Amino acid sequence: MIKVVLIEDDPMVQEVNREFINQVNGFEVVGAAGNGAEGLRLVRTLKPELVIIDIYMPQVDGLQAIQQIRTEGLRADVIAITAASDADTIRKVIQHGAFDYIMKPFKFERIKQALEKYRSFRNCFNDSGTMSQKELDSILFQKEEHAEAELPKGLNAVTLKKVIGYLSGHAESVSAEEVAEGIGIARVTARRYLDYLEKRGKVKLDIQYGGIGRPINRYIYQS
Repeated sequence: MIKVVLIEDDPMVQEVNREFINQVNGFEVVGAAGNGAEGLRLVRTLKPELVIIDIYMPQVDGLQAIQQIRTEGLRADVIAITAASDADTIRKVIQHGAFDYIMKPFKFERIKQALEKYRSFRNCFNDSGTMSQKELDSILFQKEEHAEAELPKGLNAVTLKKVIGYLSGHAESVSAEEVAEGIGIARVTARRYLDYLEKRGKVKLDIQYGGIGRPINRYIYQS
């Protein structure tokens, strides 16, 4: 079992996160704290493999706690689950070695995906010996051929990444026409990718009713 320490100041959110984590095979929450200072004490005592931490917290915030974990050389990986969405905070958390960054609100599938990816990551380093560049690349990057194999016929991973990149760069909802113009594809093609992402729960449909004419379907990315 991968031992997890959960650091979250909202009791209700803490309990939901605990239930989510314990539902994923191979993970167990062994301790929970309501602030960074208490969380650091648990990490030192329980020596978990993984720390799942909020950023906005009293006493010692999440970023300070992550910095302290690194300063003390504690061998715990970190996944941030937080409402913090500003680029500066995200950059600092990633710079301090966070394995993943999940923004609130989020669905169970998102944390499950993060934990399963982390489990695969740990398993790759359980074996002793050296590692080839190809083996390392398979850990650090999602393979294009694997991504394409999962896509419906007629869609490709490169264009999908462009669509996701365009969507994630906009805080407001966008139309299929705007996506098409933004990345240089046909509107009907953009609509196919947007429909696919909606079915996967990656985008939310925002139907807007204006003046005379048909309502406009707009889409907003769900990180």
